[in-house]
Amino acid sequence: MMNIVLTGSSSGIGRALAHHLLGQGHRIWGLARSDQSDLVAAQPNFRFSRVDVADYVTVEKVAADVSTAWSHVDALIACAGLQGEIGRTLDSDPTRWAATIRSNLEGTFNTLRAFAPLMPKAPRRMKIICFSGGGATKARAYFSAYGVAKTGIVRLVETIAEEEQDRPLDINAIAPGAINTRLTDEVLALGPVIVGEQEYTAAQKQKLAGGASLEKVFSLVDWLISSTSDGVSGRLLSAPWDPWASLAAHRDELSKSDVYTLRRILPGERGLL
Repeated sequence: MMNIVLTGSSSGIGRALAHHLLGQGHRIWGLARSDQSDLVAAQPNFRFSRVDVADYVTVEKVAADVSTAWSHVDALIACAGLQGEIGRTLDSDPTRWAATIRSNLEGTFNTLRAFAPLMPKAPRRMKIICFSGGGATKARAYFSAYGVAKTGIVRLVETIAEEEQDRPLDINAIAPGAINTRLTDEVLALGPVIVGEQEYTAAQKQKLAGGASLEKVFSLVDWLISSTSDGVSGRLLSAPWDPWASLAAHRDELSKSDVYTLRRILPGERGLL
């Protein structure tokens, strides 16, 4: 049984993940802006705090509450996020664009920073998982705020992994795949004029097909919080596409490479110039 802090636990992937982890016998402390009393009533191992992760002061207070109730935290999963401002970048509302960055990128940083004092108390390697995807590895037209924030999360993960490499801590980012959530419904509701024809058509197909498998996300999370993944850190892993289950056998080789990281491609690698 692990003590796990999970942000974004009130809806979407976060709520589904909370149910999954509770089913595995873990204790979960959920952080979200919405009330989660229903899950508290149904699950004795679930506790929650109502908080906006974009507000560092309140997240810090929640971390203090957790430290009072729990002697340690085994894993921290930053899943909270929103698509926020959508549309042509140079026509975007600056306030909503900045708020999208705060909710996704600053919200992730705030959570990591607030719970940092609890990390050394874990009786085993501390595990941190941050959700990325959504335009982190390539330009995503009409979703610049979301894509920039998710890209920033990956670089944040890589940087912390580098800084903390001598501590018993593994931190990684997950790209969950095209899961059907309220974010998909938002794209469909906004329509092709705002989100772009390509995104709208893709969302229609995704909705009809049922979207990517949540089971693959659950399996990757289970693997990353287990001791089997010890030493795998600073990576962006795709739940549906990457052979992550085999990475433990190559952890030394992986730690010396830039595989599964954000990087600049040189002309020679593409046979140019």
